[in-house]
Amino acid sequence: MLSLKNSISLRFIKQIVYQRYASTQVRVRFAPSPTGHLHLGGLRTALYNYLYARHQNGKFLLRIEDTDQTRLVPGAMESLIEDLQWAGIEIDEGPGSKVKGSYGPYIQSQRTKLYLYHVETLLQNGSAYRCFCTERRLELLRKEALRTRQVPKYDNKCRYLSQKQIAELLGKSAPFCIRFKLNDYEVPLNDLIYGPVHHNVSQNEGDPVIMKSDQFPTYHFANVVDDHMMAITHVFRGVEWQISTTKHLLLYRAFGWEPPKFGHLPLLVNADGTKLSKRQGDIGIKSFREKGYFPTALLNYVVSAGGGFPHEQFTKPKVYSLGELSEKFTIENVNSHPSRLNPDLLDEFNRLQIIDLLNSEDATEALVENVQHLVKTTYPTETNLDLNSTHILNILKWSSKRLTFIKDLTAPKLSFLWVKPTSYKIEAITKEQMGTLIESLEKEEFEKDHLNSVLKNYCQQNNVKFPTLMKCLRSALSGLKEGPGVAEMMEILGKRVTLQRLSDAVVLGDADGRNMKKGDRIG
Repeated sequence: MLSLKNSISLRFIKQIVYQRYASTQVRVRFAPSPTGHLHLGGLRTALYNYLYARHQNGKFLLRIEDTDQTRLVPGAMESLIEDLQWAGIEIDEGPGSKVKGSYGPYIQSQRTKLYLYHVETLLQNGSAYRCFCTERRLELLRKEALRTRQVPKYDNKCRYLSQKQIAELLGKSAPFCIRFKLNDYEVPLNDLIYGPVHHNVSQNEGDPVIMKSDQFPTYHFANVVDDHMMAITHVFRGVEWQISTTKHLLLYRAFGWEPPKFGHLPLLVNADGTKLSKRQGDIGIKSFREKGYFPTALLNYVVSAGGGFPHEQFTKPKVYSLGELSEKFTIENVNSHPSRLNPDLLDEFNRLQIIDLLNSEDATEALVENVQHLVKTTYPTETNLDLNSTHILNILKWSSKRLTFIKDLTAPKLSFLWVKPTSYKIEAITKEQMGTLIESLEKEEFEKDHLNSVLKNYCQQNNVKFPTLMKCLRSALSGLKEGPGVAEMMEILGKRVTLQRLSDAVVLGDADGRNMKKGDRIG
């Protein structure tokens, strides 16, 4: 069943093995399973691998670990790639890469012959064996262990089958899987983040399955073979895999291969210390994207919790580009304790990113275009939109210290920013009075509190009731009955737009658009 060496090009195998040992360049990988969307923990793993690779002038690989065919989610791989690209994480080799790598294929289900070849190696050197135990027997073992309050594990029965017994079972075409022989030898793990780690896996586990009866490898086996064959020099993954790493080191030893260096990233936890869960709908990268976070803000949020940088870097919030993060990153500075996430800090990073974009001419132009598109999408049927670039830029500068998301600018209460009124319901204000007000406002500073004083003084001097004036100005500026205070609305719109809209109200007069004469009342 598994004697497939002759069906695989030995030249191909030897070429890849040679490449593994000939590689002197740092090579890291992000190896997700396509079982769902990318979440915050997965992004953190990909990011830290990417930062290390870029800091060391190395390569970042994407490998899709899809050997568990029962858990695959259609479209998940494409979604993962899209999220990585959105975050700015460039894939040097693997699906989504612009360059065809020489260590592929990078999808495990396309590498099955390679795994069969290497499992045959372990069978021949005595490091693995065929297990003919039925699922019923394994279930009975689990139930008995639970009954006696022991840790359920395989009893290694088939490890001791004689060659005659194996031949008889094979002659009956009995189904089997392949198990790896664990031993008491404790391979030392010098974790790049946690330091020396000791764990004798054989004390707590039975011999693990490395090749299932359907000829698909298990995670542990395929992971080791692929990391070796793809010349991976450093493996950075979550601390939950640390115990498994000692098992992987035994596999490397059985093959006679040099293992890569390992570093395990601490848990990402909520602000209250509870563990992040994939069931939390708000930790998916798609959720952050839909809410309106900038990718750079999200990346800074992740590294501010996990470390990898001089402590003083995040004592005062500042948004660093991906290039700046790569330059400053060192694995020695990564925390070994759980990384607490502070959602308020993420919002602050997003606001800071808006300010940074406004300080860049190229970025500002793109930001203005983004707002124009957003407004058109929000108000598809409106024909009287104010999308002047100068107006948008002024609004962005006003909002940069007040709003978390750009899309907040299209909230219903701020519709007056973009939708210019086309009809006015203004009473008790004459054209002459409005003209006088416009002239006086041209000389004033457009700050909310100051404008309130100016408007109150105007009412006293011109015998106009303040509530009446406010109702009049609100209609002229927004055409709405509700919204921010009039003075605040004027401050947000700015002097140029405010005076223009008030002048339009004087000229248009009412919904019919007829011009007013001196003494006429608006409305």
